[in-house]
Amino acid sequence: MDLYSVVCVSDVAASRKWYEAFLGRPADEIIGAELLWRVGENAWLVLDDRDVRAARVGGTMITLGVDDLDEILARLAAHGIGHEPVETYGNGVRHVEILDPDGNSLSLAQAPVS
Repeated sequence: MDLYSVVCVSDVAASRKWYEAFLGRPADEIIGAELLWRVGENAWLVLDDRDVRAARVGGTMITLGVDDLDEILARLAAHGIGHEPVETYGNGVRHVEILDPDGNSLSLAQAPVS
């Protein structure tokens, strides 16, 4: 099974730079007006600004599991991208919420090192 998580944005061209900084690279594919980043073996993050998606702009909530939270946050800071405070859950998972320019929530979660 494949997963395509669609992030509805108000302007894909304007959002492109932010997502390139957030994900650390240009889009892996461009299909029509959509930009796609592979974020897992069978998982894709898709940016879409078509009028049919307008009512959903800012309503996306995605959590990505990462191995290097501090490194990613440092890279984002270098691009001027801020974040909410990092939380550590009782099970040791570190979690942080980051909002894109449209208010979509992209959280990062790092499991504790065994």
